[in-house]
Amino acid sequence: MEAPGRIAATPDTLDFTVENVEKALHQLYYDPNIENKNLAQKWLMQAQVSPQAWQFCWALLSPDKVPEIQYFGASALHTKISRYWSDIPTDQYDSLKTQLFSQIACFSSGSKMVLTRLCVALASLALNTMPEAWPGAVAEMVRVFQEEGGGVDGRARCLALLELLTVLPEEFQTSRLPQYRKGQVRGALGREWGSVCPLLQQLLRRTDSPGAVKARVLRCLSSWVLLDVPLSESEGLVHDCFSALPDPELFDTAVEAIVNAISQPDSQRYVNTLLKLVPQVLALQEQLREAVQNGDMETCHGICRIAVTLGENHSRTLLEQVDHWQSFLALVNMIMFCTGIPGHYPVNETTSSLTLTFWYTLQDEIMSFESDKQAVYLQVYRPVYFQLVDVLLHKAQFPSDQEYASWSSDEKEQFRIYRVDISDTLMYVYEMLGAELLSNLYDKLGRLLTNAEQPTSWQHTEALLYGFQSIAETIDVNYSDVIPGLIGLIPRININNVQLADTVMFTIGALAEWLADHPVMLSSVLPLVLQALGNPDLSVSSVSTLKKICRECKYDLPPYATNIVAVSQEVLIKQIHKTSQCMWLMQALGFLLSALPVEDILRNLHSLITPYIQQLEKLADETPNPSNKLAIIHILGLLSNLFTTLDISKQDDESADSSAPPVKSAPLPPGPNPVVVVLQQVFALIQTVLSKWLNDSQVVEAVCAIFEKSVKTLLHEFAPMVSQLSEMLGQMYSTIPQASALDLTRQMVHIFASETDHFPPIKALFELVTSVTLSIFQQGPRDHPDIVDSFMQLQAQALKRKPDLFLSESLDVKAVTNCKFLSLKFPEAPTVKSTCLFFTELLPHCSDVPPLARVVQEDGKLLIQAVLEGIGGGASRSLMDQFAEVLFCLNKHCFSLLAVWLKEALQPPGFPSTRVTTEQKDNFSQQILRERVNKRRVKDIVKEFTLLCRGLHGTEYAAEY
Repeated sequence: MEAPGRIAATPDTLDFTVENVEKALHQLYYDPNIENKNLAQKWLMQAQVSPQAWQFCWALLSPDKVPEIQYFGASALHTKISRYWSDIPTDQYDSLKTQLFSQIACFSSGSKMVLTRLCVALASLALNTMPEAWPGAVAEMVRVFQEEGGGVDGRARCLALLELLTVLPEEFQTSRLPQYRKGQVRGALGREWGSVCPLLQQLLRRTDSPGAVKARVLRCLSSWVLLDVPLSESEGLVHDCFSALPDPELFDTAVEAIVNAISQPDSQRYVNTLLKLVPQVLALQEQLREAVQNGDMETCHGICRIAVTLGENHSRTLLEQVDHWQSFLALVNMIMFCTGIPGHYPVNETTSSLTLTFWYTLQDEIMSFESDKQAVYLQVYRPVYFQLVDVLLHKAQFPSDQEYASWSSDEKEQFRIYRVDISDTLMYVYEMLGAELLSNLYDKLGRLLTNAEQPTSWQHTEALLYGFQSIAETIDVNYSDVIPGLIGLIPRININNVQLADTVMFTIGALAEWLADHPVMLSSVLPLVLQALGNPDLSVSSVSTLKKICRECKYDLPPYATNIVAVSQEVLIKQIHKTSQCMWLMQALGFLLSALPVEDILRNLHSLITPYIQQLEKLADETPNPSNKLAIIHILGLLSNLFTTLDISKQDDESADSSAPPVKSAPLPPGPNPVVVVLQQVFALIQTVLSKWLNDSQVVEAVCAIFEKSVKTLLHEFAPMVSQLSEMLGQMYSTIPQASALDLTRQMVHIFASETDHFPPIKALFELVTSVTLSIFQQGPRDHPDIVDSFMQLQAQALKRKPDLFLSESLDVKAVTNCKFLSLKFPEAPTVKSTCLFFTELLPHCSDVPPLARVVQEDGKLLIQAVLEGIGGGASRSLMDQFAEVLFCLNKHCFSLLAVWLKEALQPPGFPSTRVTTEQKDNFSQQILRERVNKRRVKDIVKEFTLLCRGLHGTEYAAEY
């Protein structure tokens, strides 16, 4: 094929002819220049939907064309039929159908990809014409392809027919038919099953049917059962699928067909058919065992899928057939075999993970029966679930050290996720088995650790502990009588392996709440945790466990505080842990120090922080570079995290479980808060750091984080710092505006704006940052979406907490609201959301804050225009609820003005969209003005209107909206 000239013209200047389409396809497939490829792609997409497509598509299917060109012709046909059906005159339906039949016959021995596209095109035609214009469509398809002639051999015709029958239901599932048509066509297709089923049975049962034909039959069945074909009507074919399972070539497609057939929601109605399926599934156990012995993972996987699908989808139905309880129990045991399949997941097997959701489903069904019936089922199934626990803990065991070392990082990650899934399953199973499960695990662990004669593998010990950890992490085990024994056993464990040590740590962490109620046991486990802190391999588990203990048990830790602080300081100085673990460790120390007397807190803070302050002083003198930047951010992060949890005002941490018993109260000391004392001491140093790093948003963010976290934790106790922090923030923002400074200002406004003593510095700061941000808007805010977003949130917070801030003569309220109108048109959704929040806070204050009322009266129409522009298609559909809230507030607080503004704004033709008529705009306006109480209704009205504006009303996109 010669290389034609490049397609550079637009559709207006280049005709959609056969020759030009071929040129564009050559450019798409063979031109090395990516821009040329993109041009060709765009042009071809326009060609495909053009009126000329009806002419060139048939010519492109000519036998002398290459498959890529023929494929485009077939795709163009499908596009025209599926998306532009209304353009086709009714008197051309028959000729189009005849041409498609003819082309499919021609390509039945040709290119497979072209054949499939042609079949899809004919399927689309059938869906658009059945049942009225083309009654008995499927019966006719079968008849046409069973007729001799056309020089096409029988096998090719048969495969072409099967391809057509397979894509027909698939095309239905993805079609854009209106909802009412979908119902009609689904019914028509259901009636056509009578023509399909005998054909599939005949082909599957004939001994001389080639493997390729049988495979296509199974694919076809898979496709049709997704239309909710009654299981009773496909029963014979499903039975034939089981007969096909021993054939390796048909195995995968047979599994798919069986799974699809028995997982249809409607299939549970056919109890007798389901009961007949159980022995067929049980009969696969021999094939399953052989597959396990031969290491055939694919066969194991397939058979397991069938068993699990039957069990998972029909547990309730099969449980209720009490006369057949033994056969269902046999199915459950078969699934148990699949759960415990030999080998380590995911290296030796990938089957066991498929079964886990079945155990959830079965348990849910059993526990949903009324108590008398439930008791009978529990008698049978509690022993099964105890067996399941043993199987799961066996599967959770790590392989030998040598084998584990040979695994790839991806395999190790998959195994980690698999263990998490097992952990979740054990936690769920606990709901059924209760305290007896913990006793069972404790007895096994006790026997394992006290049996001196029989050596135990660390893997076995680790798995049992993992079981305890899985349950204790989420279930309240405070009542359990085995936990003291478990805590007593932990020091007896010979910890000679990282994985085992990790699980010991996580188990202690999971028992932190229990330790808070039994503080006498802390001395047994705390030394283990502190020892583990020094091991970098146990970084995550040891630090997170210490943090949990310090959070839950802080009022019982003062006797151990000196030791905990000393060990923590040592590991921090040695830099044993990564940054995130260092931050956790600082949070742990914050919890710990919170429970100490103030003088002890200050003494510990001094020893803990002094090395970092000295380091920060040194870094502040250096010339800024990437290396010392990281060190500065690290030190500031350590301080932030320490101050996040160091809170002497609370009796208990806010994240603790509110249902837990009250902890011992610490009397509130007089004098400034220790955190404030430290912040005042380092304030000058932080200012020095800032002066050198003000250009760097990450350093500024880290500085702001120290104060923001301190403000959030201390609340009103932060008061002594308000004045100097406000001054520093103002200087920072005036020099180089950054979003983090606005976020900190918002926190200050939230907590201190309503306090008389602190209003002046807060007011001055608010006016300053507002003035600076307004100048950013004058220069062009598009480069600073983060600042705009934070500014909107700050303004909304100010309106919420202290509307008086907007009474200031030095605040240009009109300029502020004009910025908001501009922000409503930003492409960033978070910014638009924050701006809408500002307006929903502003509008209720029109009556009590005169400057706001004036601005709304003068410029409210601009707000309406911006909102309507967004609804009309200028903004993401995800923002429609926010726009609706603004309209609702306007209607509630400015009703008479809104009526005028809506009328004026919607008057220009083509606004807010060329797709809506004047009548539709008037209707929208009336609906909005009627709803002054029901906000949900306003949101629905806006969603409806935006779909009309975007041309999506009545489409599948609208259904998802």
